[in-house]
Amino acid sequence: MIDYTQFPERQILCIDMKSFYASVAAVEMGLDPMTCYLAVVGSIDRQGSVVLAASPALKRDFGIKTTNRLFEIPNDPRIIIVNPKMSLFIKVSTEITKLFYRYVPPNAVHTYSVDESFLDVKGLEKIWGTPFEIAQQIQSDLMRDFGLPCTAGIGPNMLMAKLALDLESKKAPGGIAKWTYDDIPKKLWPVSPLSEMWGIGRRVQNTLNSMGIFNVGQLANYPLESLEKKFGVMGNQLFHHAWGVDLSEIGPPILKGQVSFGKSQILMRDYKEEREIKTVILEMCEEVAKRARDKRKAGRTISFSLGYSKDEFGGGFNRSRTIENPTNVTMDIYNVCLQLMKENYRGQTVRSVSLSITQLVDDYEMQLDLFDVDGWKKREIGYAMDKIRNKYGAAAILRAVSYTRAGTTKHRSGLLGGHKA
Repeated sequence: MIDYTQFPERQILCIDMKSFYASVAAVEMGLDPMTCYLAVVGSIDRQGSVVLAASPALKRDFGIKTTNRLFEIPNDPRIIIVNPKMSLFIKVSTEITKLFYRYVPPNAVHTYSVDESFLDVKGLEKIWGTPFEIAQQIQSDLMRDFGLPCTAGIGPNMLMAKLALDLESKKAPGGIAKWTYDDIPKKLWPVSPLSEMWGIGRRVQNTLNSMGIFNVGQLANYPLESLEKKFGVMGNQLFHHAWGVDLSEIGPPILKGQVSFGKSQILMRDYKEEREIKTVILEMCEEVAKRARDKRKAGRTISFSLGYSKDEFGGGFNRSRTIENPTNVTMDIYNVCLQLMKENYRGQTVRSVSLSITQLVDDYEMQLDLFDVDGWKKREIGYAMDKIRNKYGAAAILRAVSYTRAGTTKHRSGLLGGHKA
């Protein structure tokens, strides 16, 4: 048994905007986000585009979810299909965060995603009322100021508030649910499959299933030592989360020191030819290198991975290599990626690419290399190209490969957050 008296008893709200992208798009068009049939897709011009958001009515009456594709949406005149407007979505999200500041100070707000935030309201009872009353007031303000609906979970920590949100609030009267530690056995432990619980993905679920663990209650009552032996530190976290214990501190996301620069991309189609895959890798090396140069940083460790198409039954590889001298030169990073690709790639169809540089150092001076006499020139060329892009836009100067069929940079330069601005 867990002694909950040894853990802090806070009052955390987890606020989630209902079908945020779809709701914002509906309000902009003068529609009721709760009753209209509206879907936001990656691009209305591509039948294979993913549904990014569906209005509650579209989900309920047509069964359309974010895992669907554009071609799966029924040809019904009542259904409205629109492109994303990422700049609008981000602007509204920012204004919503400002609304939260009416109730709590900035250091008591944690923006978890564009449509979900945590608020610590402990100690505000004399000002705003109980946590439940505060959640109701926030709901009212969001509807009055933005015309947007939301749900809320309330708990003694961030985990419990999130679980109350995910597992109960959407069915609760008024869309608000509160969980306490006393609710764990009857509300959390019956949860199955395990992936329904926040923080447990499909892969971990499969491993737990192989250990005879199929619901959260079985996880909570499994020997802690065995979980730690199997999962390491993560096993300890899984055990305590199954008991509703979470010591995470709430607060605004503050980046005290950049520890890496990276880029991941799910390609718009399967890439089968090696030269096309190398084109995307080069473009991504250029972007990662620029991000490092913008912060005057260079890195020694390059991590590179390829994810294969579902036609290859998934899979892929992730490898890293540490070089002697730190770099932020595009071609240096690219050549390391090519080495890793040569050693691990066997001609599979590729659908995703990721790379990053770590072990960062300041890049205000460089050590000359007798075996690379032009190294300083490559470094300065990179900074010169960055100045042009920063002044005239990301697409102001591109490598020739970006104009080929395999290139993605030219298309992505007009996007915000991976979608149309």
